[in-house]
Amino acid sequence: MRNTLIALAAVSALAACASRPDPTPTPTGPTPTTSERPQGPVPGSIEDFRVSVGDRVFFGYDRFDLTPEARSVLERQAAWLRQYPNTRILVAGNCDERGTREYNLALGARRAAAARDYLASLGVAANRMETVSYGKERPLDPRANEEAWSVNRNAHSQIVSGAVS
Repeated sequence: MRNTLIALAAVSALAACASRPDPTPTPTGPTPTTSERPQGPVPGSIEDFRVSVGDRVFFGYDRFDLTPEARSVLERQAAWLRQYPNTRILVAGNCDERGTREYNLALGARRAAAARDYLASLGVAANRMETVSYGKERPLDPRANEEAWSVNRNAHSQIVSGAVS
C-alpha cells in the first residue's frame, strides 16, 4: 500500500510539472529567416579566401606557365587581396613525385614565381607576397598515379597575416 501511495505521488508530481507553463519568456517580433542569418565564411577571413576565391592553381606536367583557369583564380585572388590590403600571402610551389628532389625544388620555385608575378601584374604589391618551393615534399594526394600527380602540381596561396578572424 505504501509503495502504491509513493507511486501515485510521483505520478501526480510529474503531471503537475508537465502542466506548468514554461517560465522562459518567448521572443517578441518575427523570427529571423534563414536569409537574414549570416551564411558562409566571414568576409576577409582565411576561409573566405579559400572558399570564395580559391587558394590554389594547377600546372601541367613539367610546366610552370599559367593556364586560363589558373589566371582566372589568380585574378580573383588579386581582387580579394586588393580589397583587404593588410593581408600578406605566401605562394608555395609544389610538384608531383616524379623527378629528382633538386629538379622539383627548382620547378616549384618557378611555379610560385609565376603565380606571384601574375598577382603583382594585377596590382598586388610585391612586398605583400613571399614565395617558397616545397618541390615534391608536400603532396596533396600521396598516391602514385596521374590523378594524384595532377593535383600535386600546384601553387598554393596561403594567407600568413592580416586576415579577419
